[in-house]
Amino acid sequence: MKTMVFAAAAALTLTACQGALQDRRVQGAAGGAVIGAGVGVLAGGDDGRNAAIGAAVGAIAGGAAGEYMRRQEEALKRRTEGSGIEVERQGDQIALTMPSNVTFDVNSAAIKPSFRDPLTGVANTLVEYPSTAVDIIGHASADGDDTYNQTLSEQRAVSVQNYLVGLGMQQVRVNAYGLGETSPIADNATAEGRAANRRVEIILTPVTEG
Repeated sequence: MKTMVFAAAAALTLTACQGALQDRRVQGAAGGAVIGAGVGVLAGGDDGRNAAIGAAVGAIAGGAAGEYMRRQEEALKRRTEGSGIEVERQGDQIALTMPSNVTFDVNSAAIKPSFRDPLTGVANTLVEYPSTAVDIIGHASADGDDTYNQTLSEQRAVSVQNYLVGLGMQQVRVNAYGLGETSPIADNATAEGRAANRRVEIILTPVTEG
């Protein structure tokens, strides 16, 4: 049976999804890429999920992962140019960072109409590259109540997930998480830092044969 080998930097447990992130280093075929500010998702950490993805979309040869992800990265950059989405390649993973000010109104989990075109570009790319596991992570700043921020981060991640699935990406490939204010990438003491911390990340990991 095909097995999946994923490169990632940290695994999210159920506890992490409730706001307590547990980091652990993992070595995969690509050597353990680090995504963002130490926050990644080990898409291959759940054997049941791995088997389901493999059965639905198949897998690519491990040696072909680099070129596969390079082409996917180019397509994503082309289709999101000028949108505010940051596309970053690290090892055999790709991280897309979407600032909340361009994706959602304040205190809302409804995707802005102006953002639907670039997000459609992301969805179309993911449909074209099916051997990719997708993890969507919502983040919040430290403004306001932490329970509210946790819930809003989850709702925003699910909104992005539903949009992508609605445009043809297989449900089995994607998980959505909310980390609230637990994983900042900037200083919450400044307005600029809080704005940077309000974001949704999409972590893409190749599904490879082991």
